[in-house]
This record gives sequence, structure tokens and C-alpha cells, in this order.
Amino acid sequence: MAYFEPITLLSALAAVTEHIGLVSTATTSYNEPYHVARKYASLDHISGGRAGWNVVTSGNLSEAWNFGREAHYEHGDRYERAREFIEVVKGLWDSWDDDAFVRDRSSSMYFDPEKLHVLNHKGENFSVRGPLNVARPPQGHPVIVQAGSSEAGKDFAAEHAEVIFTMAPSIEKAKAFYDDVKSRMAKFGRAPEHLKIMAGFNPVIGNTELEAEEKHQFLQSKIHPEVGLELLSAALGGFDLSGYPLDGPLPDIPGTKGSQGHFKQVMDMARIENLTIRQIYMRYAGARGNRTVTGTPRKIAEEMENWFLGGAIDGFLIQPPYLPGGLDEFVATVIPELQSRGIFRRSYSGSTLRENLGLPRPVSRYAKPLGGSGAK
Repeated sequence: MAYFEPITLLSALAAVTEHIGLVSTATTSYNEPYHVARKYASLDHISGGRAGWNVVTSGNLSEAWNFGREAHYEHGDRYERAREFIEVVKGLWDSWDDDAFVRDRSSSMYFDPEKLHVLNHKGENFSVRGPLNVARPPQGHPVIVQAGSSEAGKDFAAEHAEVIFTMAPSIEKAKAFYDDVKSRMAKFGRAPEHLKIMAGFNPVIGNTELEAEEKHQFLQSKIHPEVGLELLSAALGGFDLSGYPLDGPLPDIPGTKGSQGHFKQVMDMARIENLTIRQIYMRYAGARGNRTVTGTPRKIAEEMENWFLGGAIDGFLIQPPYLPGGLDEFVATVIPELQSRGIFRRSYSGSTLRENLGLPRPVSRYAKPLGGSGAK
């Protein structure tokens, strides 16, 4: 796989877009907090407040080999590092008060030194003095996104995340996950509405039910066995499936240091539904483990409405089955259906990603309390 570096790409996209959020992934396992804080603060300024950071702890075991390690971090260690990492990043984003840069030529003052704050963080994993050499982001903090579904991942999300991407094979499981994560937020002093949970959704659209199903079968037929097997192996933490019969059962597989959510979903799918390796990779490769719904625009809109009004999700992560046609179809046919039901916007009410998600702007940790003096 060959990808552009995401901050570079999103900075270019910021120049030719006006409303859409620009969210990319950066791992806490193989980065330093200062680098991440600087990059995402810069992107937030460049985009006018539309940046989001998808926080991951790295599920790719081979990533360690490119960063001076012989083995990947253990799952629990990754999350401990991530908790400290994100606290340092947030602290660096608060290095400057919102109005620190006065740029007053008459008084020869570029910034107010009283509004500069040095973090002086010393922890188990990081020692970071600060301050960040970028002004406070327009959103205060770029939106924090996360996708972990293990116990450690759900606790991490309840403490820090503002958007969660999740895999939800049924409305019942989606609601259980939704209620579980939202119920954990109180112990971190957070309100449930300050976290938006979005389920992955793979819509295959047709003018009729038959046309949609035929399109889905055609797309499934294009999954090359080697590609499907490789994707499935990656979801299982790199377990080599090449020596096992494709039409036989999934073998017993030990735990993984990689993504716990993908691993559990695949194993549950195999055991509960008694699927063969071929059946599993066909299902997994098509939508990367997310829910596939085939049908007319009206049927797909009804499904989305039921999940939303049923308290199972706050939104969806749309994953078109092919690009750009699948996305064009969704925008042209399903979005109008959702708008007619009054559950999708017709215009943007805010100018930042945070505003359009209905999320509050974080107050700086150094903000002066009403009637008192703030810490320096």
C-alpha cells in the first residue's frame, strides 16, 4: 500500500474545501507529542478550524521495525502511553491564550508574555517542557477521534474522545456499545453529548432491491482470494492463514498484540455463524468488518433513521463500496431522503468541525476562573 502523508494531503485539501472536516490518523506509539501537537494545530489554522486527530495506538506489528524496536508494544502498554501522550498534546495546545498575540506595532509588543504558559510535563513516558511554537488552534483543540473497542479502548474513549468510529453488525450490538461507552463518561466528569458515536456503514444502492443485490454480488465477486485472505490475516493480528483450506473452518488463533476490536469481531463471526475462511474474508474484505446494507435509497435511509432515532448511534461513517461512484450515488440519492425526514442538515450552521458536530470548544487549562486569578 502506498499513501500520501496525511497532514500534507489534508493541508492541500483545506485550500480547496470550505466546510468538511479534515481528520487523519496519527499513532501515539510511534510519534512524539510535540510533533503531533504542532502538526494538528497547524492544520487547524490552515483549515480555519476543521482539523481532527484520529488517535490510534498502532495495530500493525511490523511498524515497530521502522522505529527502532524489535517488537510491538503490548496492548496495555500502548494505552498507558496513549493516555499520557494525549494529555501532553492537549497541554501543548493550551500553550498560548487565545488572545496572546497582540501584534501591536505602536507598543512594539508581538505577544503578551502573561498569556504564554510552559507545560513542564514529566511523566512515565514523556518529558516535555513546552511551549508549543504554534498559536492556540481556532477550535481550542482539534477534534479528538478514536476507534478502539476493547475495554481499554472504551475507557480511553470515555475519557478523551469526542468522536468514536465503531463496527456495529446489528442495532442491538450498536446500542449496547453506545450505552456502555456513554455510561463510562461520568467518572471522567464528561457529559454524554460531548461524545459522538458513529458506526461504519457500507451502503450498496440500487433503483430496486434486486438491482442492489446484483450489484453487491458483482462487487463481492471482484474480491481476489489472495487480497481477501491478506486482509483477514491482518485483522487477526498477522496470523498466517495461507496453509489452511479456504472452505474449511478458521483455526484456533491465539490472542494478538494488534487491534482487539477487529480480532474479536472476526472470531465472533467465525464461531457464532460457523463460517468458513472464504465466507469470512468475503464478508470482511467487502466492508472491512462494517455493516453492509443493500437496497433502494429509501430502504437505506429508513435503516439509518431507525438506528439514529433508536439511540444506537449519533451518526455514521459512510464507507462506499467503490469510489467515486458509490459516494456520488449516496450523496445524490440517500442524502435527499435523509433530509426529507428531517435528520440531515441542509446547510452548515457553524464554520468549524467542532461547531458542526455540536461539540463545545475546550476552555484552556490556564483560563482565569470568574472572580479569581488563573494559574501561570
